[in-house]
Formats: sequence, C-alpha cells, structure tokens
Amino acid sequence: MHQPRRRDRRPARRAPSRPARRRPFRLPAGGADVVLVGYFSAKQKDFGTLMASAATELEARGARVVAQVVQRRGVSDGGVRRMGLPYSARTLLSHGKVREVAQVCEQADADAVIFVAPLTERQQRTLTALLGRPAAGLSDVLATP
Repeated sequence: MHQPRRRDRRPARRAPSRPARRRPFRLPAGGADVVLVGYFSAKQKDFGTLMASAATELEARGARVVAQVVQRRGVSDGGVRRMGLPYSARTLLSHGKVREVAQVCEQADADAVIFVAPLTERQQRTLTALLGRPAAGLSDVLATP
C-alpha cells in the first residue's frame, strides 16, 4: 500500500524578489526601420485597418515600417477551439511564424520589431533573444514621449 504524498516534504519556494522595473522602449531619434507584427483572431475582420493605423502611428513617431507580418488565429478548423489563446505563452506567435519574422527582419535589415498586441516582459525578452533585435509592443512605443 502506498503512503499518501506529504506536501511538507517539498522544498520551500523562495519568496519572489522585487520585480524589475520595466524600461519603456524608445525608438532611436533618427528614426528606425521596424517590422510590424500583428496577431489577430479570424473573427477580427478589420485587421488590415488596425495594421495600417499602427503603421501610421509609428511613422508619426519617426519610424519607417519596412515590412508587416500577420498571424491569424482560428482560420483553420483546428484553431477555432483555442482562438482566444496565444499560440505560445513564450512568444505569442507560433514557432514557424517567429522564424518567418526573423527571416523578414534579416532581409529588411530592421532595427526593431513592433507587435500590435501588448507583450509581457517575458515575451519581450524571449522575442528579443530569438529575433536578434529589440521587440516591443505598440502600446510601449506609444507610451514614451
């Protein structure tokens, strides 16, 4: 007969340290070449308008949008059930789409990648490492003066 598992035998978790202060993303003063990435569900039919308005906002801040990449969720039958969730909590996008964005960034020689959706700190760190250039959410860029 098995003994019941006792929770008090597990090592205690360390108390989380103070969260790091998130530094806002700033576009370089002379302007930057950016790749704009959008993540939209299939229910959102006006994603083209949202991408165009995001590109206009970035250009008003001095950035040049050199490429745009869109990830649509729920277009196929398999994705409809999980449409409200991101493909990956780490990167927001699917693995193949991250590779596609990295390839587009290399071809366009982009300085940064701007996502229309807001990114968590973890997603921002992970995408910056995977893409080899700064990644930020549009709301972070627009929040800086």
